[in-house]
Amino acid sequence: MSQLHDFSARQIDGQELALSSLKGRVVLVVNTASACGFTPQFAGLQQLHERYGERGLSVIGFPCNQFGGQDPGADEQILGFCQKNYGVSFAMMSKVEVNGPHAHPLFQWLTRSAPGILGTQAIKWNFTKFLIGKDGQPIKRYGSMDKPESLQADIEAALASP
Repeated sequence: MSQLHDFSARQIDGQELALSSLKGRVVLVVNTASACGFTPQFAGLQQLHERYGERGLSVIGFPCNQFGGQDPGADEQILGFCQKNYGVSFAMMSKVEVNGPHAHPLFQWLTRSAPGILGTQAIKWNFTKFLIGKDGQPIKRYGSMDKPESLQADIEAALASP
């Protein structure tokens, strides 16, 4: 698989989402957690969704419990938490693993295609973000410390590209 559009993922409501449905959109993929020091980033991700969604940005959250056991709940609990506490209305997927032999195929591809600092592939913590262009190719990887609002210039550039 060589682009985002080759993958699919199960949405938090159990429905399968073919990522080919996002062709021509800029996509921000984020591994999330409900009980992490970075959890307040849900608010910033929601703001990006509201600001740029109509212009062609899709934010997609993938809950993950691999880092400190910080998202142990069932999908329904995770969704309820995100909606109640942060007003999340962007796409949330079913919980996945992002590292190791059972990592979701999308994250296997993303970590190979957009390595981190010093070429590391493994995701280090919750709220690692991947910006993907309209062509389905990764543009940039951001760490947990990168707040969603700091991505605005890169998102605007990606939205402006043909």
